[in-house]
Formats: sequence, C-alpha cells, structure tokens
Amino acid sequence: MRPEYENDCPQYLSEYLSYVRTIKNHTERTQEAYYIDLRVFLRYLKIKHHIADEADFDSIKIADVPFSYIQEFSLNDAYAYMNYLSDVRKNKEASRARKTSSLRKFFDYMHYKSCILADNPLEKLEHPKMKKTLPKYLELDQSAKLLDSIDSKHQVRDYCIITLFLNCGMRLSELAGLNISDFSNSERSLRLFGKGQKERIVYLNNACISALTEYLKIRPDTDKSVKAIFLSHYAGKYSRMSTRRIQKIVEEQLKIAGLGNLGISVHKLRHTAATLMYEYGNVDILVLKDILGHVNLGTTEIYTHLSNKDKMAAADRAPLANVRNLRNSQTTSKDESNEDLHDSDHFPTKKPNMKLK
Repeated sequence: MRPEYENDCPQYLSEYLSYVRTIKNHTERTQEAYYIDLRVFLRYLKIKHHIADEADFDSIKIADVPFSYIQEFSLNDAYAYMNYLSDVRKNKEASRARKTSSLRKFFDYMHYKSCILADNPLEKLEHPKMKKTLPKYLELDQSAKLLDSIDSKHQVRDYCIITLFLNCGMRLSELAGLNISDFSNSERSLRLFGKGQKERIVYLNNACISALTEYLKIRPDTDKSVKAIFLSHYAGKYSRMSTRRIQKIVEEQLKIAGLGNLGISVHKLRHTAATLMYEYGNVDILVLKDILGHVNLGTTEIYTHLSNKDKMAAADRAPLANVRNLRNSQTTSKDESNEDLHDSDHFPTKKPNMKLK
C-alpha cells in the first residue's frame, strides 16, 4: 500500500488492512480500495463529532480518529451515514453499495476476528437497492471499426491490447498483470489472475495469437526482472504498463475510431467480448462463465439479456407463431364474393315487396 496511505491509518485500521492483504489474500489495489472507502467513513466521524469541517473534507487526516468513535457507532448511525453519502457527498447507488459493503466487512472483522468489539451493530445493515441496468457494449460492426482504426506510435502493441480485450473478455487488471510466462504459444493460451488472485486459463483464437506474436517480435528487450508482457517507457526505463495507461490507450483509440462519445470504457470492452461470444459464437452460458472468471452464474446471465437472439428464437418457437387469422381471412373472402354478386346482373338490386299477414 502507498506510504501516504499507511501513514494516515489509525492502528485499528492498519491492522484490518493487513488482514485484508495477508489473510484474505486480496491484491494491493483492493487493499487500497478498502482504505479509501473507510477513509471517507472516518472523515465523516470527525465531522460528526465536530473535529473537522465538511469544507475541508478532502484534506481531513484520519490517523487520529479514536477507536471510541467506532465503539459508539450504532445501526441508526450507519443509516445516517448512508444519508450523508447520498445527500451531501452525492454518491450514486453503486458507490453507496460499495461503501456499505466495506463498512460491514470492517465491523465484521472488529467483532468476529479481532474481537475488539463486543458485538457487531451493523450485522443487520442493509445494502442500498441497486437499479438494474444493462451494461453498454459495442456492436459487432463497431468492434471491427475500432480494430481497423488503430493508429498510434505503438500501433502493434495497442492493436494487440484491444484485440485481447475484444476476444478474451479479460479484466483491466488481468491484462495489466500479464507476464511473458503466462503466454503459451504451443497451448494457444493465456494464464490470467482474476479477483482474489484466482487463476484461470483462457484459450486464444487466431486473431489473438497473430496479434501477440507480432507484438512480442518488437517488444523491447529488458532485464529479467521486468516480466510484464506490456511495457511502458519512462525516465529511460521499461516497466509494467499501469492500468491507467491502458485505459488512456483505449480511450484514445475509441476517439480515433469515432466511438469516443458512446460511454465505452475498458470494462465495457469486456461486456462487448462476452456479448459477441454469446450472440454470434453461440457460446454456452456455462462456458462463458468460465471464460470470464465469474463465481456465480447469475453474473454471467446478464449477457443473455443483452442479446436479442434468444428472444427472437423464443418468439419464432411459440406454438401459435405460424397460425394465421383464418376467420378474418375467410370473412374477407366472403365479403369480396358478395361484392362480386352485387355487381352481377343476376342479383336483384331492389328488395322485393313484402306483404305482412
């Protein structure tokens, strides 16, 4: 974790973040994400206790937040904090849900693991209800246009990066973490490390093999300590490309392709790969789950909603799909026949006189 983060941690938070990193085996990036979420919480406590001012929120230090504030915190206080995040900090549902999860895990640790808290006041804390929205993605022709439009100083490298995103559906952190040893040309595969450092193998199609092979031919020679596939050059040295640099590459290439106004991010390319595999490749949903590294099938099933192919197929397979409205058809035919009769010389044009008895 960054030194500036470590130096701004009270002892109890430092111990929790060490637990997250060493026992739960989360990545340093995840550890820092927990720190940032809990920093917001501890800053709020200082404001609540009138030790700091909301106007100075981004500069509030948390190293001196006493543990007594944690001990006094109640479930009602937690809901007040949720309101603060919504009304004052203007956090959207996703941000509030993440911060709620971080807070609950922190209190779980304090009660169940370290036993510093006698009970857990947040055990029944509910997560904010999330709006169900379908993720954005590129259509097939837009994806092809993006690949055809790659134009940069490092064109071969950037083409390779976007090819892998669009064909393998890997996460940003997974691509940034790729090492030379993770690529097997003979097996046509890449080894990825997903969330929680869970390892999985993805197999490569011809486009990926070709793009990787061409890039590795021109990849700069580095000493053995630099194991990353994708490199950045700064201050005369090569190092692993950062996730932010990869994001900028994707943003730049989307703009060049005329797709920069669609709200597409690196993560949306993962959605694109999954959607195209399901819709055009007829990939089974269970296979897609393994390719994407999802733990729960429910997470993968969103791509069945993104695709229209199953809905169209279901409509075509409905038992009454090919039944025509024969009654209307017969009525129409009869009416047409009557019209012919009215025009005929053999049909009386006047009603006969009717005598009533």
